Amino acid sequence: MDVPSNPLVLIGPSILLVFALYFLAFWMSDKRRRHLLFFAVAVFLFCLGALSQMLKIPFDQGINALVSAFVYTLSVLLLCDGLLRRSGKRISGLLYCVALFFVVGGIAYYFYVERNLFVRIYILNFGIGLIFLFTLWQLHMLRRGSVPEKMLFWLLLAFTSQFFIRTGLTANSLLETPAVFSESQFWLILQFSLAVFGVAFALAILAVVVSDKVSTLEVERAMDPMTGLLNRRGFTEQAERLMQNAQEAPLCLLAIDIDHFKRVNDSYGHPVGDNVIRGIGEIIKRVAGPAALCARLGGEEFAVLSPRTDLAAATQLANDIRATIRDASFAGIPATYEVTVSIGIKAAKSHYTLERLLLNSDEALYRAKRAGRDRVEA
Repeated sequence: MDVPSNPLVLIGPSILLVFALYFLAFWMSDKRRRHLLFFAVAVFLFCLGALSQMLKIPFDQGINALVSAFVYTLSVLLLCDGLLRRSGKRISGLLYCVALFFVVGGIAYYFYVERNLFVRIYILNFGIGLIFLFTLWQLHMLRRGSVPEKMLFWLLLAFTSQFFIRTGLTANSLLETPAVFSESQFWLILQFSLAVFGVAFALAILAVVVSDKVSTLEVERAMDPMTGLLNRRGFTEQAERLMQNAQEAPLCLLAIDIDHFKRVNDSYGHPVGDNVIRGIGEIIKRVAGPAALCARLGGEEFAVLSPRTDLAAATQLANDIRATIRDASFAGIPATYEVTVSIGIKAAKSHYTLERLLLNSDEALYRAKRAGRDRVEA
């Protein structure tokens, strides 16, 4: 093992190692986001490749070139795969194999068959640059994303560009002598650019990771975990915004309550009752459509706020929901038992508050209950 003549080159890998630990910690806190593990492993491998080159482990120059090229390329593939997986895409196993074969195979050929340091440098840098360029093309939609996503896109563009520009401008300054290589202009600029761009790029990824985490927490805070519908808090926040933007457009609120739900729990058990709640939530969401705000307000109570819907259309929607639920089957419920709901409807007026709309729709719901249940009252 050799100690680098300029210990400052170790600063970049040391800082990036801290980022790897951060990504690993984020993944351990939410293992559903597998792309975070890809980030952690990718950054760790990049640091390993850098240390392999700097400390000359393994010492044999040819083996060192192959090991570091393999580790660098794999780290870039994992990093890009993580970025793509975050956006619902991925790098195929075939692309992994092709990229590693051409980069590592090219390095091996131009070391053991036709020894040429310049070609090896171009193969490694342009190979990595092309992987980043492919990823950049796949993630072009980030230009129109959130602020952290836009920052990530443009830093990825800058990071990708430097593999081509830096190599073209500095590779000719190299000498073939290995002892001079570690002190050459190319090597020093390479380490400086990777430290600066690498840390900036890692910061951009970390900013996106934190932004994703905050967004996830906000969504979970507004969601009912059992049904996937909005909870009361989320419904209140979104409904108030919807009512403010609706202006003079018609808008109706449906208050929905499961009939005799206590009987379901007492007769068939709470797990079956939970199945009924989940099933009814799915039906409400499907029948109401994507434009409607659907929520579970608590217990067996649901609400649907339907924009651009007059009273006649809301009544038809309510009857569709009621009939679909009555005809549905639920796990654990005998075919002889009909699960039904009662629904109250209130059409909003321009001066109505959400609180008043909820109160009036509840009054209509109670009328439906008193009239015999499995009914719609407006």
